[in-house]
Order: sequence, then C-alpha cells, then structure tokens
Amino acid sequence: MNTATHLPDHPAAATDTRALRRMQFGWYINDWANAAFSATVLTVFLGPYLTSVAKNAADAGGDIHPLGLSVRAGSFFPYTVSLSVLVSVVVMLLVGTVADRTGRHKELMCGFAYVGAVATMGMFFLGGSRYLLGAGLLVIANIAYAVSVALSYAFLPGLAGPDERDAVSSKGWAYGYAGGGLLLIANLALFEGHDALGLSSGTAVRICLASAGLWWALFTLVPLRRLPSRAGAAPDRADTHRADPDRPAAGSLRELGRTLSGMRRYPLTLLFLGAFLCYNDGIQTVVSQASLYGSEELGMDQTTLVAAVLLVQIVAIGGALLLGRIARRYGAKRTVLGSLVGWVVTLALGYFMPAHQPAWFFALAAMIGLVLGGSQALSRSLFSHLIPAGREAEYFSVYKISDRGTSWMGPLVFGLAYQITGSYRSAIISLLVFFVIGFAVLAKVPVRRAIEAVGNPVPERL
Repeated sequence: MNTATHLPDHPAAATDTRALRRMQFGWYINDWANAAFSATVLTVFLGPYLTSVAKNAADAGGDIHPLGLSVRAGSFFPYTVSLSVLVSVVVMLLVGTVADRTGRHKELMCGFAYVGAVATMGMFFLGGSRYLLGAGLLVIANIAYAVSVALSYAFLPGLAGPDERDAVSSKGWAYGYAGGGLLLIANLALFEGHDALGLSSGTAVRICLASAGLWWALFTLVPLRRLPSRAGAAPDRADTHRADPDRPAAGSLRELGRTLSGMRRYPLTLLFLGAFLCYNDGIQTVVSQASLYGSEELGMDQTTLVAAVLLVQIVAIGGALLLGRIARRYGAKRTVLGSLVGWVVTLALGYFMPAHQPAWFFALAAMIGLVLGGSQALSRSLFSHLIPAGREAEYFSVYKISDRGTSWMGPLVFGLAYQITGSYRSAIISLLVFFVIGFAVLAKVPVRRAIEAVGNPVPERL
C-alpha cells in the first residue's frame, strides 16, 4: 500500500506551509537536475559532436547510410531528434496514463530520469565513426527525459493555486536555467583547459556529455525525497470502476484511448494545445539546432558556442522571472503572445547575421534568453488551468510532445530544408512558419471559457 503523503486538493487549504514549500523546492530542483541534459547535451555539445562523428563515417559524397538509407551527415542529428520524439510520444502517453491510474507519479518520474542519466553518461564512449551508438543513446536519453519532465509538470496544479501558478512555474524555469548554466560554466572551464589537462578536444566534449548525466542523477535525489508519490488530485471515485490497481498496465491502453477520446469534450483546451505544439516546436528547434547553425553556418568555434549558450542560460533566469511579473499585470496569454513577436524578430536577425562575428552571435543569444524562459514557463502554467482534475499526467504527456527537446516537426523541417538547399540559413528561416501559425491560433483561444469548461477556478488575471 502506498503511504506517501498526497498533495492537498487546493494549496490554500494546506495547514503546513513549510511542507508545501519543501515540496515546491523539490520540484524546483527537479528542473535544476534535468536542465543539464537540455543545455549541455541537446543545446551545446551533442549536435556539433555527433555531426562530426557522422562526417567521419560519411562517403565521398558526404552521405552516411544508417539501416541502408542515404542521409546527409549534416542532417543526421536533427533526424535523430525527430525519431526520438516520435517514439517518446507513445511512451509518454502510456506512462502518463499508468501514473494517473496508480498515483505513482514520483516513482515513474525519477525512474525514467535515472534511465536517461545512465544513457547520457554512456555518451562518454561516443567517438570515431560510431554515429549509430550516438544515435541510440540520444534516442534512449531523450525519450526518458521527455517522460520524466512530462510527469514533473503534472505536479504543478497541486503545488500552487490559480493566482500563484505563473510565479511558481516561472521560478521552476529559473531554477532550471540556473542549474544548466552552472554546469555549463564548469564544462566551459574544462573545455578551455583541455590542453593543460592533457585531453584532446573530443575527449573533453565526451566528459562534458557524461557530466550532464551524472549531474542529472545526483540532483534527482532531491525530488525523490521531497515530492509525494501522487501529483495533483486523486481520480474521481466515480471513475474507480474503470481502474484495476493490481493490473495498471492491463488497462492502460484502454484508458489511454478514453483519455484521447475524452479530450474532444474540451475543444478549447485542444485549441490551446494546438497553438502551443506549433509555436513551441519552433522554439525547441531553434534551441536544439542553434549550436549546429552557429558552428556550420556562422563559423563559431566550440568555445564561442558554449559561452553563447551560457549567456542564454543566465539571461533566461531573469527573462523567466521578468515575464512572470509582466504576466501578473497583463495576463499570461498576452505576455506569451508578446514573446512570440520577440521570437519572430530574433529568427529574422539570425537569418541575416554575418558569419565569424562572435559579438553579433552573443547579442542573438541574449535575445533568445530574454524570451525563452518566460514563453515556456507561462505556457506551462496556462495549460495547467485547462486540465481536468485527476488527469494531469495524461494531459501533460500530450503537452510534452513539443517541449524542451521533444519537438519533432521543427527538426524535421530544419533537416529537410538543409537536405534540399544545403544551406543552414534556409533551414533556420523555414522555422518562421511555426511562430506565425502558433501566434494566430493562440490569439483565438478564449482562455477564461476554456478554464470554466474543465471546471477549474479562474485566476483573477489571464
């Protein structure tokens, strides 16, 4: 029998404020832990390094042949990211259903975190022309990352009331960028000093990749100790006849089918989700492919790339908190729409940016950081209002299809654009469509009506 303490149905009813703050801190540290994978692996080191490994295995025409397919070496990394996401969609939905049925959100979240951490540590052995090993480890780690983060999002409705949720979500993102940035500082020092340490640049990169897995595993101990097993409210007792607690896996596929079918009852939630999946796919593709664009198109060296991403992490801390404060005055929806305009401007400047000009690249990194954390944190808190009670993990599993490294449409479009044109500038500007469509759809979402439709309390300001 599970004896873990559950979160209160409404945070305002909590009699022990210290216990609530303790759980919130554990949730913040979970972002601190997993952001190392997002920043060090996906954003900085793995894209350029796996591309170089693929090029080592390429034929005279610059193509590699995984599973008998002809693929340009420069497109291998975004294609692998897309593959990992397509698989993770199914895994996230199934695990989210199991979590909501059994109430073991924390155990599943931390279990997948450790699977991802071990796969990330295994990247130390990536080298030479072993691009298939790199692809396999990336797929495993990214799937585990996606599932773990989706389950962590499910805790948000139980950790903050309607009017505090934007602030708590923004603080979580700030912790994530702080943790990812701190590890990047250490990795930058290691990479810069690799000659003095008697290491090759490739060995230094592999140590940096493995360090992200070690960091992830170490700090996941905090949420493992501080979070309760169940996220959010317990399922409605009227629905318990549908679940057999002794056979959680047996009914998961049926329950998943009911969840996906039941989402049609909330068309406004689906409309918001469609907008988010579109514009955030563009955001995540910019983040995951920025190092590849900087190294291959703009001629930036590894040191400049790491420093630029570190700048993004630092600025994003303030950006997340700043946009959270703006949302208190103007509402989360308007603030997110404003951030999307900032993304369009940033993408256009990136397209016209001259090569071999680190100062301009750092300015672009600062612009990305300013809008990155806030747009994602506020989207997360806004979506948390649109979820029926007791279905947090299942709905956030769908939401996580396009969040923090799990986008698939963007990398696919990015890879195809490069495959066709041979230009990373064409690839980066092709992402503009995601922001334009996402803005247009989000602008049409009546958020207040959407919250009322699922039966949740409406915050004072939207």
